[in-house]
Amino acid sequence: MSSIDAFAAERISVRYQTRSGAIDALRDIDLRIADGEFVAVLGPSGCGKSTLLKVAAGLITPTGGHATIGGKRLDRPGRDVGVAFQKPNLLPWKTVLDNVLLPARTLRLALGPATQRARDLLELVGLAAFADNYPAELSGGMQQRVGLARMLLHDPELLLMDEPFAALDAMTREALTLELQRIWMAQRKSVLFITHSIPEAVFLADRVVVMSARPGRIVDDFAVPLERPRHADTMASAAFVDACRYLRGHFQ
Repeated sequence: MSSIDAFAAERISVRYQTRSGAIDALRDIDLRIADGEFVAVLGPSGCGKSTLLKVAAGLITPTGGHATIGGKRLDRPGRDVGVAFQKPNLLPWKTVLDNVLLPARTLRLALGPATQRARDLLELVGLAAFADNYPAELSGGMQQRVGLARMLLHDPELLLMDEPFAALDAMTREALTLELQRIWMAQRKSVLFITHSIPEAVFLADRVVVMSARPGRIVDDFAVPLERPRHADTMASAAFVDACRYLRGHFQ
């Protein structure tokens, strides 16, 4: 792994101006994600988790502090970042392959190599046979996998994921959690993963960062004591249950 952090937040604060006055969304956030590390963020609704992700994506300029990606100061959206949201936001009139290729057109990548990479990524997420299908012909879990492939197309250094499985049913969500671990272990990207699910955070992450109620501050940085790869049976292990119980204590 590189000695340079994939992502670093240095005393990040964000204040929004509203009609009713100023709202402090984040206050003095210090966070580092090493190269190839998977970090999950837990916190109550409205604590600023998504705001932190938007700072990391270069979509919000903090009112205090600064952020870096690969040691470079972050001041605008860049191609070093891939983002996946709760909904995959696929274009219904484009095929699965063309949806995956959208970043290639935006970033003006050579279409030939990008198309081959898109096909390789569809193979990686188990959707190679659906390249010519349209989003309406896919299940919700399959659509989210298309979103994961699209996020990876331009080979970003940092993956930002904002509750990507929250809208799915429990069984699909568990299946995609296992799938994401497999993809991550194959790609070894650095990940900032926002979630409300304690078990999901513990299963996926190397570290779980816990945020306070607004203004969001980091109140715990928990190293997950589980070996990889993790399996469905991992969720029944004493170490997994103890880790979930410990983190749940922050919200009781």
